[in-house]
Amino acid sequence: MRLRHRDGTLVHLAYCANVHPADDFPGVLDRLHRYAIPVRRRLGVPRLSVGLWLPRPVAATLVADPGALDKLRAALAAGGLEVVTLNGFPYAGFGKDVVKTDVYLPDWGDPDRLAYTLDLATVLAALLPDDVARGSVSTLPLGWAPWWDGERHDRARRHLDALSAGLADLERRTGRTIRVGLEPEPGCVVETTADAARLLTGVDTSRVGVCLDTCHLAVEFEEPGEALARLDAAGLPVVKTQASAALHASDPSAARRELETFAEPRYLHQTRAHTAEGVHRVDDLPDALAGGLPADGPWRVHFHLPLHADPPAPLAGTRADLRAALDVLLGGPAARTDHVEVETYTWTVLPGGRPDLADGIAAELDWTRAELVRLGLIEEDA
Repeated sequence: MRLRHRDGTLVHLAYCANVHPADDFPGVLDRLHRYAIPVRRRLGVPRLSVGLWLPRPVAATLVADPGALDKLRAALAAGGLEVVTLNGFPYAGFGKDVVKTDVYLPDWGDPDRLAYTLDLATVLAALLPDDVARGSVSTLPLGWAPWWDGERHDRARRHLDALSAGLADLERRTGRTIRVGLEPEPGCVVETTADAARLLTGVDTSRVGVCLDTCHLAVEFEEPGEALARLDAAGLPVVKTQASAALHASDPSAARRELETFAEPRYLHQTRAHTAEGVHRVDDLPDALAGGLPADGPWRVHFHLPLHADPPAPLAGTRADLRAALDVLLGGPAARTDHVEVETYTWTVLPGGRPDLADGIAAELDWTRAELVRLGLIEEDA
């Protein structure tokens, strides 16, 4: 969906297709027909933005085979779909029974991550609608912190420089601007916006910036206004915003039984506690439930919740933080991001069973659209 900010910026609202991952090209086309087109129809809009997730083999196929790329473009056009952003965080295997820390491999110390990201940028340059100024690719925040060292960091910085050079060459060849946003995430090398400001100093900010995930921001108890001020001071653009909400327990002891239902084996659910001493961290929700966190302050869990619905009491979500972030990003006189992507990839592991996926995605997009309209944006496809 397209909305216009008061400053004239065209803002795209999409949903991330990693919620229904596919491991091969036929699977990608199948998911568009099974989910994306029904979502568009439920919303009653003539055009829907989809943030595709293309695993490494699919990205390589599309770069090498112009016929496959033409087939994807035709499928998007026929379905009333457009692509302005790609999720390049998971490399492959996001639909496996157990993902956990595998999602951080390969990291930015590995040349395979650079090659994959440049392939995604090449594909996106070919998919961008003619009237869209630029595209975005989100990627992991360097790597998983426990695996990081100085040598890997030096390689990663060289790879980011090579990324900028590759994106500049792509723009010269195609006339399309593609930017890449590193996505701060709990437990990673770039965990917070403060880490981004410190560790991404010196990157080419015309092509590399931050993908701001509002669930991650909330899990780390970052206040959105302060977080954006840090990024502004560092000169880091918000290339893309992932609209998402975290799980919140004001009283973890009283909510223990409900929290246990969210401890599932597929994805990593980093958990944080906020006390008078500061923020305490463990790598997964079962670690917190086993005594890894103090229970005398609220907990927040990296579990992406549907944006339009509340979890069972006494649990809550962090929609207030999401609203505050959208307000800072798009409620002022100037738009500070132009790509907003709903990224609730956890529908299939929600406790209580899985609802109709197209209905759920459409409800989330409708909620987010209403929030953007509340901020004064005008829907262009209405």
